[in-house]
Amino acid sequence: MKKLFTNLTFWVLTAITCGALLGHYYPAQAVEMEFLGKGFIQIVKLFINPIIFLTITMGIIGMGDLKKVGKVGAKALLYFEVVTTLALIVGIIVANIIRPGDGVVTGSLQKGDISAYASKVQDFSWLQFFLDNVTLQVLLFSLVLGTFLSKYSGKDKVIHWLEFFSKYVFRALHLVMIFAPIGAFGGMAYTIGKYGIDTLLPLAKLMGTVYATMAVFIFGVLGLILRTCKINLWSYLKYIREELLIVLGTSSSEAGLPSLMVKLERMGCSKPVVGLVVPAGYSFNLDGTTIYLSMATIFLAQVFNVHLTFGQILSLIGILMVTSKGAAGVTGSGFVVLASTLTAIKVIPVEGLALLLGVDRFMSEARAITNFIGNGVATIWLANHEKEFDRDKMIYAFANVDETESVITDNLTDATQRQETKFQG
Repeated sequence: MKKLFTNLTFWVLTAITCGALLGHYYPAQAVEMEFLGKGFIQIVKLFINPIIFLTITMGIIGMGDLKKVGKVGAKALLYFEVVTTLALIVGIIVANIIRPGDGVVTGSLQKGDISAYASKVQDFSWLQFFLDNVTLQVLLFSLVLGTFLSKYSGKDKVIHWLEFFSKYVFRALHLVMIFAPIGAFGGMAYTIGKYGIDTLLPLAKLMGTVYATMAVFIFGVLGLILRTCKINLWSYLKYIREELLIVLGTSSSEAGLPSLMVKLERMGCSKPVVGLVVPAGYSFNLDGTTIYLSMATIFLAQVFNVHLTFGQILSLIGILMVTSKGAAGVTGSGFVVLASTLTAIKVIPVEGLALLLGVDRFMSEARAITNFIGNGVATIWLANHEKEFDRDKMIYAFANVDETESVITDNLTDATQRQETKFQG
């Protein structure tokens, strides 16, 4: 019982359950819990950029071979394009086979106001996307600084201070993650209280299709990718189960990003690979968002009886290959990109987005989880193929997952760090 009550996964799962119950039976009070979920995400996001900066800068200095850094970055972008395109095609194929939009009566659906999303579509530009994406800016700055310091004669002093700050940043992150159950509770309570289970019924077929497709993609495509690295998907999912529950409760993949980077390093991925691939993946490797965009577009075409020719479907794939890269890994971003996609296609009424507002929040959970798992798999695959992966550390991490995941007790955290230091030594 002591082990159970000091396990963060147990508390996060309990919090999600309590949040769902509060949202269902006391929706008014549950909606007021939104600040807990948003507050937790905002606090975690404070750690994202410092961790990316420290990880990449120290990683590049430690790697030394700058050509290899460039090779990893180029291979990562190629991987992102191939896998997200595959996710896009899977979504379109499944939506055309199951046809979740057939027979949907638009008059019986609860509609929402899409003016806010439509206005953002007109303002979208790639330059603005970069200027607004602080993570990408930090990524590029860290690459430049790391490259400079790797050639700087007095880099030892700089490394000393970077290691000093890194120690306390990660220690503070461990403390923040203790409050993950509170954030998960607030996020789930708000979602259920605001939108209610009843809003799912008219579009239950779409919801089921999206979740089933993402499950097939995770256990089929991503599972196969890990299998090429001789890594079991279930073992990996068990290893990151705590982060998966946090992402589920908050509907934001960013809520688990800092902790994911820590765990990927702990399981054997080198620091520079983690630092390069994970933050870049949060902007360019959104597998779940890509699947949702393709399925939602086909769904709306079916609802409004718009027959898409093969040429139009190819155009749709081309447009989504571009617009999906402009989605950030946060709640609601996919909806803005979907609006821009429909605007570009010009054959499906943009007003149809109003039909999806009621269930978009519930589908954002599936998107966030798929994005989260996909970025982890991308990092592991690239680390393996660049020979920047320590399989012995992975075996140790998977074998001690129950110990290494808990951050509730300082003793357990300290013991894990001592074991890792001893193991590395």
